[in-house]
Amino acid sequence: MTAALFADIPQELIEHFDQATSDAVGLPPPAGGQRQAAAHYAESLRALGGRPDEPVALYVHLPFCPVRCLYCACHTTITHDGTKIDRYLDTLERELDLVTERLGRGRPLTQLHLGGGTPNYLTDCQLIRLMEMLAHHFRIGTDTATNIECNPRRASAGQLDLLKGLGFKGVSFGIQDLDARVQHAIGRVNSVSLVRDVCATARDIGFDCISLDLIYGLPNQTPQGFASTLDRVIEISPDRVRLFSYAHHPTTRPHQYAIDAASLPGPAEKLALLHGAVHTFTESGYSWIGVDSFVRNGDELADAQAAGTLRHTCMGYTCGPARHLLACGTSSLGEVDGVYVQNEPNADAWRKAIEAGRLPILWGHRLSDVDQRRHQAIQHLLCNLEVPLNLLAGLAADYERLVRCAEHGLVEVGTDRIKVTPRGRYFLRGLCTQTEPSLGWSNNHWGVPQLR
Repeated sequence: MTAALFADIPQELIEHFDQATSDAVGLPPPAGGQRQAAAHYAESLRALGGRPDEPVALYVHLPFCPVRCLYCACHTTITHDGTKIDRYLDTLERELDLVTERLGRGRPLTQLHLGGGTPNYLTDCQLIRLMEMLAHHFRIGTDTATNIECNPRRASAGQLDLLKGLGFKGVSFGIQDLDARVQHAIGRVNSVSLVRDVCATARDIGFDCISLDLIYGLPNQTPQGFASTLDRVIEISPDRVRLFSYAHHPTTRPHQYAIDAASLPGPAEKLALLHGAVHTFTESGYSWIGVDSFVRNGDELADAQAAGTLRHTCMGYTCGPARHLLACGTSSLGEVDGVYVQNEPNADAWRKAIEAGRLPILWGHRLSDVDQRRHQAIQHLLCNLEVPLNLLAGLAADYERLVRCAEHGLVEVGTDRIKVTPRGRYFLRGLCTQTEPSLGWSNNHWGVPQLR
């Protein structure tokens, strides 16, 4: 079935779209440098502070892990020294001060997400302290969508009970694959029974949403082995599944040199893995959301996609009302009033900026009018699998690029809109990305780098 669906697509095109799917790409640093980016962000925060009725979301990055997984593309810090985490929380508290000094304290949050790293590597006392800090700066209510990423190996029943008591409604477990050969190759071992028990415990405790993260394209993955993983995931019955594409870039992520490149599936094999996952999940009562998410039929994301109200942010797909995303912690990504920023990924640089009373911005970009139109068009494409032609007015190069994709059956060009075909759905992220070699950076038209 897979071969028939993609038989006439040139291999080089499959490789191009696989690269676009795997790479974490983003916008270039502004011409004025970091201080100008921080100034733009501060200005946007103050302006937003004058509009208290506009909803706001918050992402907090907690970079700490006990060991480094070999596939990892996140900004992480490996430590067994709890005092380093305490010092990080000290600095994070000061960063929250800097943000709320401009935005205003007590702003209600519609969404709160703790990512990493391994957020549940924090001790109970550190988790309690973190939530008290956040509650001191923002208003976290019963209607706030709260989610935390967890390593299932560290998620005891007692910790999950604490997290539920701290107000978390959703928990995401990163399992990546359940095949033993794949797990040993990537340095992340979770038995099927462990994952099953942790998910059952979380459900018994009362979490509203249990999500599992998978990755395709990992070493030693085969269609048969991955199919077995998918069957086991279906048996566990999570509410949501996120499926990411593995990116092998050992020159920038040296720990990936420990992975045997010869054991990695090629682009066409990765496409087959993705196709198998789509088939398995959609045949098992899940809706395929946008690019990389699957949710139970009846989930609010499925309803939003059907209603045309789905949105895509730095944290992925959402139906929440907030178009402003605050970001705190090293390497975190935010977007406020059309200003996109990333914090310093280096902990020392991040800390020094904050201690000097500056927002710790590595780079930022204020969207121009053309950027805003392109962003709106690509949002429509990512979330609704189509883009009305009126949204492409003044974007001739983008229109022509999409029209060229019709030659390979990835889109259909109508009189009033361009629609993504069932085949094109597998290349959706690539349809929204193009390379600008003259600038030396990849232009990710829907905004900012992937969080992973």
